[in-house]
Amino acid sequence: MRSPQVIFVDAVGTLFGVKGSVGEQYAKIAKDFNVSLDPQLINRTFYQAFQTAPKIAFPDLSQSEIPIAEYQWWRSLAEQTFRQTGDLTKFLDFEAFFKGLYAYFATAEPWFIYEDTWLALDTWKKQDITLGVLSNFDSRIYSVMKALRLEDYFTSITISTEIGAAKPDSLIFEAALAKHQIERSSNSAWHIGDSFCEDYMGADAVGITAFWLNRDRQPLTSPAKQSARTIDKLTSLITDEALRSLL
Repeated sequence: MRSPQVIFVDAVGTLFGVKGSVGEQYAKIAKDFNVSLDPQLINRTFYQAFQTAPKIAFPDLSQSEIPIAEYQWWRSLAEQTFRQTGDLTKFLDFEAFFKGLYAYFATAEPWFIYEDTWLALDTWKKQDITLGVLSNFDSRIYSVMKALRLEDYFTSITISTEIGAAKPDSLIFEAALAKHQIERSSNSAWHIGDSFCEDYMGADAVGITAFWLNRDRQPLTSPAKQSARTIDKLTSLITDEALRSLL
């Protein structure tokens, strides 16, 4: 397979992840407000709420209104989580807690970078492959990428809240392609992400060469997954020749 003109990568779960778990990070901040939480219960309930929440995209809002909408989207998710676990009433000032929590996730502190990320990025950079982030994230991605020292690797960042459409919607992929003057189905772009539906199926539908990053080596339970281009780390897409040139 020839090298692409641009490689798009997902952010959370692909380049970096949450230290420990979302529940552990929420419990850590809650301690500052004298609230004790069960990290496992919070984590389980959070993901249940997250999976049923509407996509984080705001097609009818102006750019100036988006930061407020992002904040309210995450606040609603957190409030729903704590209400379901019975912890909401423990907070004397839930707004103050959430404001601190929201700001915390805009820093490097709750995140870790996967071990394979640096080697993959360095190799692609040495090969002069253009890189872009394509994520269902909010505008905090810019501060997180900067804090994690990842921003200099990427020419573009395309996020659902700014485009008004979230993966697997074709609009967000088309917006990312347009930033690099690439047409659909041109075989000039790759996309790598950890969500089979959002990343792999979404990219494949618009003619982008897609790779499903199955870090946990989930069972390939469907014919679609069995036939997908599947990797378990980013460095799976690095050739021995490319690696030798880097070392």
